[in-house]
Amino acid sequence: MSGPPQKYVYTPLDQLKEGTIANVFGVVSFFKLPYRSKGTDFCSVVNIVDQSNAKLKCMFFSGNQDALPKIYKIGDIVRFHRIKIQKYNNEFQGISSSGFSALVFEGIIDAPLVPRTSSKSYNFTTEDQKAVETLRSWQLRLPNISSSRQHLSNVQPGQYFDLLCQLVGKAEIDKASYLLKVWDGTKCAFLPWKVYVEDDALEGDRDAINRLQGFTIDVLVYDNHLALAKSLKIGSYIVIQNVHAKLHSTPIENPGHDTYVEFHLHGGTCYGRGMSVPPEDNSDVKELKNVLDALDLQQNQTLNPVLDIQLGQMSPSFDALEGCQQLSVTVVSSHQQWQITPLASIITKNAPQKFHVRVKLRSFQPHPLYQSVKLYCSKCHSLLDSPDEQSLNKIFEDFYNCSPNTSAPNTFWYQSAIWNTVNLDNRTVAIHFVKKYDILQSPEDSLIMVEGGSFKQICKLSSQFNTIIPVKSKEEHLEIDLSAPFLIQGNKWLYGCKKCSNIKSLEELKSLSLKGGWDVTEIAEALGVELLRHLFVMNFTLEDETGSLNAYLWQHSVSMTF
Repeated sequence: MSGPPQKYVYTPLDQLKEGTIANVFGVVSFFKLPYRSKGTDFCSVVNIVDQSNAKLKCMFFSGNQDALPKIYKIGDIVRFHRIKIQKYNNEFQGISSSGFSALVFEGIIDAPLVPRTSSKSYNFTTEDQKAVETLRSWQLRLPNISSSRQHLSNVQPGQYFDLLCQLVGKAEIDKASYLLKVWDGTKCAFLPWKVYVEDDALEGDRDAINRLQGFTIDVLVYDNHLALAKSLKIGSYIVIQNVHAKLHSTPIENPGHDTYVEFHLHGGTCYGRGMSVPPEDNSDVKELKNVLDALDLQQNQTLNPVLDIQLGQMSPSFDALEGCQQLSVTVVSSHQQWQITPLASIITKNAPQKFHVRVKLRSFQPHPLYQSVKLYCSKCHSLLDSPDEQSLNKIFEDFYNCSPNTSAPNTFWYQSAIWNTVNLDNRTVAIHFVKKYDILQSPEDSLIMVEGGSFKQICKLSSQFNTIIPVKSKEEHLEIDLSAPFLIQGNKWLYGCKKCSNIKSLEELKSLSLKGGWDVTEIAEALGVELLRHLFVMNFTLEDETGSLNAYLWQHSVSMTF
């Protein structure tokens, strides 16, 4: 710390005046981590309050991200020098001006008075020290100044929270999402949903990841957070702000299933959303490190997973599984009081019974994994492969070969338009907009019938329109063909059973034109379509020192972790 002695005057927030340059102290009540603005600069948003009970919103811009205030937590104490006061929407706002500088202190009482700053020289007097200590004590009495940080053990489904944690593993899922595997020394009250990652794609110490599997959660981050996520070092301590604890959807047919929670850091900066890496001398980081170092993992979990296997009898109506025993397999945490049964003994027992085993996974099918998702008809119990992209390409090509009826007239319940894709693949696509209350709807509320579109074009349209029904012309009429998806809503592609459906005329959609929204079930009933549901089907070969056992799984949401 250097520089000539200089006396600064600090203005209480309730005495600020428009057009002036001011120096202020305050407590952080809200902040956004630095993010790239629409231009070339980085932007930081900070809301502060002081003992005058006034508040001030500050927006700072800089081409150098490190020059912006280094804030990691609501409740931090800031000292801003040379901020310009202006009015925006009838409220005072502080922006950086020439010579702007910032010191940031932890808001914890008795924490070291060491500022976080990018300034090479600054003054910090005894009066400044008293101002920081006074604000630390004062903010404890404020009901609306509280960090949203939570321990994993306190998180509830549906909650948004901030998390201080250690990174133990990471992996790229796809171009738009990245996986962070983290822990904070506490266990979730709900089962954390585990994201499937190929072994060679996961970065991190494999022994440590296995040892901590009962404590870690998988956080998926998206969009503008990807670059930082990729740069994080394994073992570093990070703060993830505005994590969404989302209840994982479970099938209504299985109300007794365990409750799983997914964790997401959505894109954007709303509500302070983002990630940061606080310094290792931060008080919260040091406290977390001490907690993790002192944790006796052997007292909290056993490293070998135990598989809880229930041997059941196959439903005789499920034709596709005839001759197979049904085995439901769930990974559970260690219960040393449970008796482990050898596989050789299980094979001799009559079903259904429950056993607890410790086994190795020798093999699984199908390969590739996406083929484990099937289409199932609950009426005739047909089990079909879910079409992949190549199959869908061919299906829509066959539709196009039927040639869309470009001269199809408008009717009172839909209006047609022709899309000539000259710059793409020289196609002619007919789009029929179904009316609601006798008027056309905005795209996000519209149901359209698409004739002659390719797979890629259907995908593009599904991102813009509420509901799509692929159709083709036959003798001047439009009809659906269950070789293709019956209906598309966003990323949901729904299929109908050819055997059990009793297809009706598309004119039956008129009966829904006076109802709100486009409900999938109502559309299927109106058109006589028996919907297929997606089913998860896999075969595992388990083994121990006494023998092996084939486990056949079929159900909606089945999760296994090894």
